[in-house]
Amino acid sequence: MVDLKEVLSVIAKSIVEHPDEVAVDEDENGAAVTLTLHVAESDMGMVIGRHGKIAHAIRSVMKAVANSDGKRVNVDIK
Repeated sequence: MVDLKEVLSVIAKSIVEHPDEVAVDEDENGAAVTLTLHVAESDMGMVIGRHGKIAHAIRSVMKAVANSDGKRVNVDIK
């Protein structure tokens, strides 16, 4: 079983300037998991990317990882 919270945390910490301010909240409801990613205000642009391309890529990777466990994941960025 893959720890989705840890995977998202590692991805986010690798692209931000302030990795110590990365936090992930997890809300599991059966097979559906909602992950909320919190980053420093100055790192929001790095996590979202131009036209949301980085955010879309993060969500795609997380959906692939969750699918391998038979779960559905939703990633919110705050």
